[in-house]
Amino acid sequence: MDRRNFLGTAALAAGALALPRSLAAQPATADARARRVLEIARREVERAGDALWRRDIAGIADFGVHSSIPRFHFANLENGTVRSFLVTHGAGSDPEHDGWLNGFSNVVGSNATSRGPYVTWEWYKGQYGTSIRLGGLAPDNSNALDRAIVMHSADYATETHVEKWGRLGRSNGCFAMGPENFREALWHLSGGRLLYADQLGIGEDGETVAGPPQPPINPGGSDRADV
Repeated sequence: MDRRNFLGTAALAAGALALPRSLAAQPATADARARRVLEIARREVERAGDALWRRDIAGIADFGVHSSIPRFHFANLENGTVRSFLVTHGAGSDPEHDGWLNGFSNVVGSNATSRGPYVTWEWYKGQYGTSIRLGGLAPDNSNALDRAIVMHSADYATETHVEKWGRLGRSNGCFAMGPENFREALWHLSGGRLLYADQLGIGEDGETVAGPPQPPINPGGSDRADV
């Protein structure tokens, strides 16, 4: 079975399952941050074109804000809502481990986050349990498959971790979310939708956040995620 047919079958099977009550439709949001996120989502979905099979929801990862702030936005382009959650960046993008992403890399072994548009593919069982495979759609993230850059759940991507350490842990470049919140991605982002990552710097009130200086990062390093 080819990937497109596989995804169609998987989507039908997933749709037959009951969604958790907490994931029911939410009232439309109109705050400044939501408007900016929705604008970016519409723009990037249009740019991705035929690489996407579904255009109803897009994931926008804003690595221009600190990891202690919900910065992974699920932008529902059909009803104009935005739901925001915590998400990690790669250890290679944050060598000081201060919670700020200092730069991107597409190099194998860098353990860094890659910027740009991705297409979400199927669920699979991997090292971190059920995960979502990603395909890079631009030169800046073209090595996503070779680097095994995916979406997965992690205990170091939770509010509890932030309360203890003041920041999230770091991944090997993957988009890691807390186990409970990751269900949102499984239900609403897999199956041919857009995930877009960049240093957007959108504050909680829609203002532009000024991040830390951006020194060059070392493309080498170990392949160990840590807290």
